[in-house]
This record gives sequence, C-alpha cells and structure tokens, in this order.
Amino acid sequence: MAQLEGKKALMIIAKKEFRDEELLEPKAILEEKGIEVVIASTSLGKVKGRFGATAKPDILLSDAKVEDYDAVIFVGGGGAKQYWDDSLAHKISREAVKQGKILCAICIAPVILANAGVLAGKKATVWSSEKERLKAKGAIYTGEPLQVEGKIITGEGPHAAKDFGKAIVKALES
Repeated sequence: MAQLEGKKALMIIAKKEFRDEELLEPKAILEEKGIEVVIASTSLGKVKGRFGATAKPDILLSDAKVEDYDAVIFVGGGGAKQYWDDSLAHKISREAVKQGKILCAICIAPVILANAGVLAGKKATVWSSEKERLKAKGAIYTGEPLQVEGKIITGEGPHAAKDFGKAIVKALES
C-alpha cells in the first residue's frame, strides 16, 4: 500500500462511550499510512471510551468542514446514539456524499448515515441489533462484518475495526 501523506480523515466520536477499538484501530492504520487524523466531537473535553481509552477531540463537530477532509468516519459505541437524529451529523453525511468523499461508519453509527438518507438503495452493515433501523430507511442490510458500497464503508462492530481501517486506506488509495 502506498503512503498517503497529504490525505486527511475526520473521525467523529461521541462525547461519551465511544468504542475503544473502533477509534484506536482504524486511527492507527490510517496514521501508519501517513494520513492526518482529526478527531471531532460535540465537546473539546477528554472523552472516555467504553473500556477506558481516552481521546481528546481536536475540533468541535460544529467547526468541521467536509471539504477539508478526504474521509469522514463515524466511530461506534453506545454513545454514537447521540448522532442518530443529529441534524449536523446528517448534514455532514449528506455533504460528504455530495462532495464525493469517503463516508464511513462502524457498529451502531451506520444508523446515522441511514437517518441522513445516504444509505437508501445501498448495501450496508451495522451492529445486528440495529439492522431494522437501516432497512427502515431503505438500506440493503448485508450482515457482513464489512461492507463497501462505492465510497460508503460500513463496519458491523469492534471485531471488524482493523478491516474497517484497511478498507478506508484502500478507498483513499484509489
């Protein structure tokens, strides 16, 4: 895989209870390839993951500009529910698609994309407890650990975090 210096990814985490692996594993894979990772949330305070990992957001989600990034990634974990019906998260999702950016979500975060209307008619996966939410918004739920549909990448849960990160790198290479 080629080095990807100059590429930027926005990782969006909840203000509490993000899933540690779903932030840390893809982030490490991206950074290893030279991709600059910026973490955004609705607060700049230190955020604690479900299993004790901590992260300090670089920017407020309200200050994120889709055009500044090559990929937009919604990190899962129970806290991601805060974005399910968040108009700003939906706007960012729609804008990423409109601008031809890579749009990604893992665990329960694909519900954000479904609610934003960007998964209608597209193959996607999500943590199995939320599959009906995707289907209700017109997504084609596959149940796969990882689903790549054009420039939209969805992951099913923490065990898919490494492959999720690798899929984002592969998408950024093309």
